[in-house]
Amino acid sequence: MADKTDAALSISSLPEIVRKIRARTPARLLVGRAGAAYRTTTQMDLREAHAAARDAVRAELDIERVFDEAFVQRWGLFEVRTRARLKDEYLLRPDLGRHFDDDSRQQIHNRCSRDNDLQIAIGDGLSVPAIAAQVPQLLPLLCDGAKERHWKVGQTFAIPYCRVGILNEIGELLKPRVAMLLIGERPGLTTAESLSCYMAYRPSSSHTDANRNVISNIHAGGLNPQEAAARILNFAAQMMKTGTSGYLLNEELPALEGQ
Repeated sequence: MADKTDAALSISSLPEIVRKIRARTPARLLVGRAGAAYRTTTQMDLREAHAAARDAVRAELDIERVFDEAFVQRWGLFEVRTRARLKDEYLLRPDLGRHFDDDSRQQIHNRCSRDNDLQIAIGDGLSVPAIAAQVPQLLPLLCDGAKERHWKVGQTFAIPYCRVGILNEIGELLKPRVAMLLIGERPGLTTAESLSCYMAYRPSSSHTDANRNVISNIHAGGLNPQEAAARILNFAAQMMKTGTSGYLLNEELPALEGQ
């Protein structure tokens, strides 16, 4: 309690311009120093953030533990695997996270319909906490919004040890008009719970990063789920209208109310 009180008093004593700068960014700017080093509170905050980032990268995606039972049952979630068998292998061999193993390809073929307007997958990426924090709010908004647009939505599934390039194989297997991957971002020292949505129009084996688009920074201090869902669905509609995605497509944000 004393540390929080001291911090509040310290902030209140800062010049107004410094308070305004600090209010506009989560970066640790103008936090003061003790001699040539950070203050103890800043040092402890950095160590806590670094530990959270390390834990996020090492965490395992298990849908029965990350999500509650009701959520898993509501969306009929199931897990498939990439060619990476262990976390260390996944981190050292990004290429293995871009391809399904043979059993998973067959499972997707058996359990998922093809030729839908929208196909959503959930991947751990580099932050399982991001999946746990953002997906339960974002997925219903995406699915409900897609149905309001009269789009056919495929069966959602989860992919441990997953890289963004897995979108290509999703496209090859299921042939959706737009494929989306909700994936944990590399954690930093501001948050370990930031999610990205990578998207591609009719992804195929020939696609590279240049053929994909992304809505990123979905977390408590960035895009909230409602804003993210609106932008993601709007982007998907652009892809379907233009028949393309990637560097050739610029996001067209809807006009703000009152304009």
